[in-house]
Amino acid sequence: MASTNDLKNGLVLKLEGGQLWSVVEFQHVKPGKGPAFVRTKLKNVLSGKTVDKTFNAGVKVETATVDKRDMQFSYMDGEYFVFMDMQTYDQLMIDRKVVGEAAHFLVEGFEATVAQHEGEVLFVELPAAVELTVQETEPGVQGDRSTGGTKPATLETGHQIQVPLFITTGEKIKVDTRTSDYLGRVNS
Repeated sequence: MASTNDLKNGLVLKLEGGQLWSVVEFQHVKPGKGPAFVRTKLKNVLSGKTVDKTFNAGVKVETATVDKRDMQFSYMDGEYFVFMDMQTYDQLMIDRKVVGEAAHFLVEGFEATVAQHEGEVLFVELPAAVELTVQETEPGVQGDRSTGGTKPATLETGHQIQVPLFITTGEKIKVDTRTSDYLGRVNS
């Protein structure tokens, strides 16, 4: 149990019938009249749905114990991603549905944060940016500039993103894992 005064970003709460909600943002409000309250934006850990919820200040809320561990992606086994715990070397099979959008950026050897609650995997979190190799893209045309248009490129994971015209097949680029945006070239 925690008080609403103890809320912080990333804290996972157990609300309404045992559902798990992660605190995305919060704000303590002390109006001129009336009692203080806490305005929050919560994200459902399993569905990803976000809601705004207001709590009275000082109210007790139930927190969930979420175990976050750094794990290394090992390989695919059908519809399951196999991750290895870097401390214990235990392997964990995670369903593609749980991995979600992170699957577009996973290459063998990549490290990710795996969050679990009572033995159930909640989500897989990647770093904000990863370095991937462009597996296939059309060649640039004479006169292409460093600013301007984009073209589709297929990454080594099979995911397709938009890259600037000057990017060629075989180049290593940095990609934002939250938006699939091209961030820049990686200097070798």
